[in-house]
Amino acid sequence: MITRKKPVKNRLRRTMMFMNAQNPGLVKDGYIYGADSIILDLEDAVAENQKDAARFSLYHTLKTIDYGDVEVLVRINGLDTPHWQEDIRCVVAGGADGIRIAKCESAQDVKTVEQHVLAAEREFGVEEGRTLLMAALESPKGILNAYEICCASDRMFGVAIAGGDFRKSMHVQIEKGGVEINTARGLMLLAARAAGVQCYDTNFPNLDDMEGFREEVVLDRQMGFDGKSIINPRQIRLVHEIFAPTAKEIAHSEKLLRSFNEQAEKGVGVYTVDGKMVDVPFFEDARRIIELAKACGVYHGDL
Repeated sequence: MITRKKPVKNRLRRTMMFMNAQNPGLVKDGYIYGADSIILDLEDAVAENQKDAARFSLYHTLKTIDYGDVEVLVRINGLDTPHWQEDIRCVVAGGADGIRIAKCESAQDVKTVEQHVLAAEREFGVEEGRTLLMAALESPKGILNAYEICCASDRMFGVAIAGGDFRKSMHVQIEKGGVEINTARGLMLLAARAAGVQCYDTNFPNLDDMEGFREEVVLDRQMGFDGKSIINPRQIRLVHEIFAPTAKEIAHSEKLLRSFNEQAEKGVGVYTVDGKMVDVPFFEDARRIIELAKACGVYHGDL
C-alpha cells in the first residue's frame, strides 16, 4: 500500500491533467508524463451506469500506484447527483491529495463537501484536514459567487473555470481570443487573488490546434493564472515552458533584490533601477518570480 506525503496548499500547479478514473491503462502511468497535478475523473468521463465501477477502480488505483511528486486530485460528481457522497468516501479512504468540486455555485456547496470530507477522514482514520479542496466554477452564479467560494474553507487551495459548461450556460461558442469567456476569467482571477488562493484556466479541447493552444496559454499567463487544466500529455511541455519565468525576468528580479538589500542597509526605501522608480511592491513581485523560477527548475542562482 502507498503512503502519500501530506498535500501542500501553495504548491506549483501549472498543469492539471484530467484522466478517466475508470481506465487502468491510462491512470497507471499518470506520473510519467510530468504534469504537476492529475485529476482522476469520476464525473463527466464516467457513464451514469458505471459510477460504482469507477469508484472501485479509483480506490485501488490510489492504494497501489505511487505517483511520486505528482499531486493526485479527484473530480467528484456534482452535488445535484446521487453519487457525490460515496465519491468523497472513496477519495478520502484511498488517500487522494484533494477533491475538485464540480459545478460549484456557492460557499455552502464547499461547506457541504467539507463536512462530508471531515466525516470520511474520521471514519477511515485519515488525519483531519489532510484532504484539500478546489472548486470548478461552471455557471454565471458560480463566477459571481467566486470570492465567497474561495473563502469558504481553510482546505481551499484554488478555483478553476470549466469552459464547456460555462459557455453552454451563456449560450455562446468558443471564439478565437476567448472574448466569450474573458469577463468570467477576469472576475474569477480577482476573487482568487483577493482570497489568496490559486486560479486555473479551463482546458483547450482542440488537440490538433497547437498554435491556438499556445496563444491561449500565453493569454493565461498574461492574465495572471497559476496554471491550466489540460486533457492530453502533449500539452504539458508547452504550458510549463510558457509559465516558467524567462531569463530576462529572472535577471531583472535578481537585480531588484540585490539592489533592495543594498539600499535597505542605507535606509533608502524608494529609488531607481534602470531608470525606473521602484519600491516595496516591485521587490515582492521579484521575490515571487525567483521562487517560481526555483519551483520550475529554471533558477540556479544564490538568492
